[in-house]
Amino acid sequence: MQITIEYESSWRNSFLDESNNEALPKKGRKFIGSMTSLKQGENFIQRKITLNTVMGILNRLIGDQRKLYQARNHPDYYFADIEPLISFEDKQEVSNNEIVYIRNMTGSTDQNAFTGAIKNDDLMFSSDYSAEFWGVLALDFTELCDFIIDKSLITKTIQADPLSIIGRLEVLNKEKSVANEGRISEARAILNQHYPKAEYLDSKDNIKPIMFYCSALYLQLQLLDERGFDISSAKSTTGCISGINNARKPGFTTKDFMYKFTTGTKKTIWGNPYIRKEFIKGEGETTLRLTKASGKIEINLDIDKDKAREIETMIENAGVSSFYLGKKGLAYVDSIRL
Repeated sequence: MQITIEYESSWRNSFLDESNNEALPKKGRKFIGSMTSLKQGENFIQRKITLNTVMGILNRLIGDQRKLYQARNHPDYYFADIEPLISFEDKQEVSNNEIVYIRNMTGSTDQNAFTGAIKNDDLMFSSDYSAEFWGVLALDFTELCDFIIDKSLITKTIQADPLSIIGRLEVLNKEKSVANEGRISEARAILNQHYPKAEYLDSKDNIKPIMFYCSALYLQLQLLDERGFDISSAKSTTGCISGINNARKPGFTTKDFMYKFTTGTKKTIWGNPYIRKEFIKGEGETTLRLTKASGKIEINLDIDKDKAREIETMIENAGVSSFYLGKKGLAYVDSIRL
């Protein structure tokens, strides 16, 4: 028996983690089609026609609308003895790489955006400790290491308002990694005494300067507290500096930092283009896009004529005119031959 399926514009990428051929997690499958997720190569998932795809089609055609894993786990699974006798060929005729806009329904927020009016008069920028506290960001990297080691007073200043501070952090974030040696290594050792959970070294045993700056802000806050300054306005309810992290990977997040100093909420992301850029040796930067395919699937069932007629009758009785193939693809039965 041969069943030919014609399909059009079948999307060959997946935007959810885990597998559709197993029970759903309690919180559902995680959306991994965001721009942030796609920076990790494993989240750009490409799909092709598999036996699971074919079995899902056959179950749908005979009127079984259960998930494939549910049907297979049930004692009355119709294709239990037939599956080993099934083969298929995907005759893909057209394949296009397109940019599509994916709606994000999880309520994620933009990492680098904020909403509302900016509150420049926050106590964090107008208190008696503010100049010395934010002065950490005015230091060059050599001066920063000296401050960490010697705990010296900071006389350099920087304009203290939310936009100026986040702008300075973004500039520092672009500084290249440096070797872990000399005074830099000594400064790292001191920071690790204060913050043992922080990991400052990357895979090449180098240090990204922004990590030192973020940790140095916490160190300065501690020193100011020891000198009798009231630093309560610099801390969130959890005892941290809002938007500036000093845990395992010290760094900062624009949206979390600005949230404290704006009248609006965090900016919700409603979607993004589904693309991934990666560098391929010998080719340079390559842009990966969603794949849409059209063609035919020839499904061959090595069964006797009586069983084939039974399946043909079940398909006719179910009356499935068209159905999805993968994500968004439209498919239908083109022919059935015995």
